[in-house]
Amino acid sequence: MPPRFRPMQVDSRVEPPVEKFTGRLDELTHYLRTECGMAENSVQAYTRDIRQFFEWMQASRLTDFKQLTLQRLTTFLKHLHDQGLQASSIARKLVALKTLFRFLVLEGLVTESVAEQLNSPKLWQYLPKVLSPEKVDALLAAPTRADGFPLRDRALLCLLYATGCRASEVAELPLSQVLLEERYCKCRGKGNKERLVSLNPVAVAALENYLQHERPALADKRHDEHLLLSRTGRPLTRLTIWRLVKRYAARIGCSSQVSPHTLRHSFATHMLAGGAEIRALQEMLGHANIRTTQIYTHVEHSRLKAIHRDCHPRG
Repeated sequence: MPPRFRPMQVDSRVEPPVEKFTGRLDELTHYLRTECGMAENSVQAYTRDIRQFFEWMQASRLTDFKQLTLQRLTTFLKHLHDQGLQASSIARKLVALKTLFRFLVLEGLVTESVAEQLNSPKLWQYLPKVLSPEKVDALLAAPTRADGFPLRDRALLCLLYATGCRASEVAELPLSQVLLEERYCKCRGKGNKERLVSLNPVAVAALENYLQHERPALADKRHDEHLLLSRTGRPLTRLTIWRLVKRYAARIGCSSQVSPHTLRHSFATHMLAGGAEIRALQEMLGHANIRTTQIYTHVEHSRLKAIHRDCHPRG
């Protein structure tokens, strides 16, 4: 079966946009890092999406940003839909496209951002998966002496659940920003914004045990100042943290969909169940928009409905 989208032949006399705008792509990457303060993972994702857009421009024989009308941008979104992309993926690429146009306006390459007139595709409300408090307890106790660094791994799991931090935030956490006596740490989140997150007694005890018995030997190899270190003394990467959570989740019989973000979702949901205010939870999670935090009110409501259905005599 032929593909739905067949790139058009580009006139060899016209300089392809991907090559023509390579320098602009480098400038845009710098803009995302410095002006927008995006994390490196976000910068790379936006760059990939925008490079894909440039490739579409090349296939469509567009050689100037001023040729990008609302109709042509709509055609690009239809192209993405025809490729079978989910609405969530198209919505993410549209955000990258709007960021590109804001950059083009700042550089004087276009007079206005026609991308702002595009509406994001409607998304089904996504309710994140959460673990029960009993499953969380089992996960935190999963590391054993048979593992390479059980104290570090338990400290990692406790830290993720106690703070609701993202895996990238925990990976970048410096030892100097962890204040165990005061029971809080300072992490740097999206947009390079710093926030204080509290540590519960379980997390404090796990971190003290790791810092006393395992980290000194790991740090001695490279003298790295990050809190969580690998066997070579380098900071744990986001991917390694993801793999560790997957390993211990599988050990206690959890779904393969469990990830570091599952612990973040569980933290938020359990906090709401315990009576936390939505605005306070927004600050703890580092959400810029309260609407992002409000998803957890729906998660908690869904849990209560399930309890009512299972327990009520007429459920």
